[in-house]
Amino acid sequence: MNHIQHVVVPGTFDPVTLGHVDVIGRARHLFPQVTVAVAESRTKRGVGTAFTLDERVEMLRDALEEQGIIRLGGVRVLPFTGLLVDFCREQSAGGVVKGLRAMTDFEYELQQADLNAHLAPDIESVFVMSNPGYGYVSSSIVRELASLGSDVDMLVPACVAVRLKEHFADA
Repeated sequence: MNHIQHVVVPGTFDPVTLGHVDVIGRARHLFPQVTVAVAESRTKRGVGTAFTLDERVEMLRDALEEQGIIRLGGVRVLPFTGLLVDFCREQSAGGVVKGLRAMTDFEYELQQADLNAHLAPDIESVFVMSNPGYGYVSSSIVRELASLGSDVDMLVPACVAVRLKEHFADA
């Protein structure tokens, strides 16, 4: 049995939260190489994303730098479009790491993992349980709070909180 050396942590990251950073950091402790794949997601939930793909990639790189994850080495952030399994193959990744907060996450992620296993049986799905301190945090909650002028400093890296304030001040 081969050991997985490289995994992809995919997501929309609109915006990146401390929960995302936690999962990415934990993935890096489990695997030598982690590629964080920022999905284009033009039609996510029928409304698109609050931030552009380039903005989300930049915010994620800044957040991982700020949180010390990049300094671990073996972590990179790339945008992607299309099928996740195709991206994994392009990057020579042997697995996908997803964080789970609740049963609702599990049901959705299990469907995705089953589909990915059908499309690419050679790519493993690895699930990491959420840190209990971040189980209630989601990008959609962060966007909602920020859009209402609420403080989100305890939910996102400091550099992301600044970007959210700028974004919703202009809205």
